[in-house]
Amino acid sequence: MEPDGKGRVRIDFIIPARGLIGFQTEFRTITAGTGLLFHVFDHYAPKAEGEIGQRQNGVLISNGTGPSPAYAQIAMQERGRLMVEPGEEIYEGQIVGIHAKDNDLTVNALRGKQLTNFRASGTDKDEGLIPPVKFSLEQALEFIDDDELVEITPLAIRLRKKHRTENDRKKASRG
Repeated sequence: MEPDGKGRVRIDFIIPARGLIGFQTEFRTITAGTGLLFHVFDHYAPKAEGEIGQRQNGVLISNGTGPSPAYAQIAMQERGRLMVEPGEEIYEGQIVGIHAKDNDLTVNALRGKQLTNFRASGTDKDEGLIPPVKFSLEQALEFIDDDELVEITPLAIRLRKKHRTENDRKKASRG
């Protein structure tokens, strides 16, 4: 650790490359964008013992395929932060949000509004819907757990579970 006399400090570390995945975003957040981060290859070495930090929250997983209406998303955002836009096509096993608790939760992201003959003015809007979280490729790779995958297409970066159906996920967790 070397202070430079101008209010900044230089800190040198030797860190495995897998420990740097997603750290740049975290570093910018911690330093409020004022920190500078550089990394240079030092040497090859056996895999370091110990765990690289994992996320604290679980995820919200879609239980069906189709467009996700704003009506369903308003109900889902009470359980965590969403990762999909209203009307976006989703599929079973896709991660549609970050759960507020530490466990994964399967949700009905396709639930539509009950159709009745009664019409109330101004109730079909998506007011109160918080904008979704969008990840860059590096952020997505840093976010996923061992049982999750990143799906990359020219139009989107999506996250999903390795086992798409809830029954397959239960079987895999048992053994």
